Amino acid sequence: MSDEAGSARSKFRSHIVIEVALVAALVAYMVLAQEKAVGEDFAFTVAGAGLMALVSYWTLHTLRDGLEVIVSRVRGVGH
Repeated sequence: MSDEAGSARSKFRSHIVIEVALVAALVAYMVLAQEKAVGEDFAFTVAGAGLMALVSYWTLHTLRDGLEVIVSRVRGVGH
């Protein structure tokens, strides 16, 4: 059981690092996009939409991993 909890924690930590990198990339994109109108540069707009979708997906994935860590801790306390 403790090995399972350690695995969930390490996976969660690595996903947090990736989450921070993705959010930093999204912030950089938003800074670059300040002066552009939506659709002005189609490739730039598509890249931004894809990046936003990826960040949304990864955030939900990371939250799920966080819930797994919480569940593993609760199960460990109960037994």
